Amino acid sequence: MSEPESRYYYSQRLKLHYAVWGDEGKPPLMLIHGGRDHCRNWDRVALSLHDRYAIYAPDLRGHGDSAWALGGMYSLPEFVLDIGTLAANLSDGPLTIIGHSLGGAIALQYAGTFPDGVAKVIAIEGLGPPEMEHRPAHVRMRHWIDHMHEMERRQPRRYTSVEDATRRMMEANPYLSLEMAHHLTLKGTRRNDDGTLSWKFDNYVRIRSPYEFNLEDAQDIWSRIRAPVLLIKGTESWAPDPKKSGRAAAIPNYQSVIIQDAGHWVHHDQLDRFLEVVEEFLKG
Repeated sequence: MSEPESRYYYSQRLKLHYAVWGDEGKPPLMLIHGGRDHCRNWDRVALSLHDRYAIYAPDLRGHGDSAWALGGMYSLPEFVLDIGTLAANLSDGPLTIIGHSLGGAIALQYAGTFPDGVAKVIAIEGLGPPEMEHRPAHVRMRHWIDHMHEMERRQPRRYTSVEDATRRMMEANPYLSLEMAHHLTLKGTRRNDDGTLSWKFDNYVRIRSPYEFNLEDAQDIWSRIRAPVLLIKGTESWAPDPKKSGRAAAIPNYQSVIIQDAGHWVHHDQLDRFLEVVEEFLKG
């Protein structure tokens, strides 16, 4: 498969990038990456599916080759807005969506907001963050402001070589193969004026909202999803189990698969098994 075509669109005055694989006369499939990631993390998945789908993989705002948000605010509603804007620019017909982590959360929110526009959804660990100890609102707000001020002083880390950055990638995810870590690093870094490398994502995407994850609101939106949903989790991940946690109960038509020996990046850690599960779901 040749390199994907790069395209751009605008949402909230931001110039956002997306990659395109395959024949655009075929049904549309959107691949949505997770936080601090980029659209080219889907290359191997696209290679397996581009003969049946027109594949569109956006770089979320603040990630990859998309513009950074002024002020550094990155909320789930804004990400869903961006995906909705891109979807409106694509060919007619309902979308099939595969999303990882933040991308999975975006996919589920979009599917519940525009239920008639989605054919199927696969969410890899996209049911929100792990349960955290409740803290009073004033404490969370103060922490958020302090964190914002800290981020203003923070400079992107610089790596002397691709190998140096690849080692950092593997530290973050020990399940990655060296080959995959190298690929993700090549596509996920840009060269600085001094010859060093830095990650493409905006450091502000690390900031969490001072408002806690609202499961009630999320489940209200999920309850409106009409498409079949496949929820995927890795056994070695921190992500909550879709069934045991009760989070998925509001989704009308879902199935859940847990993949062995996989961490949070299931589609990298166990690619072959992941593709088996995906193929079975898409054919069903």
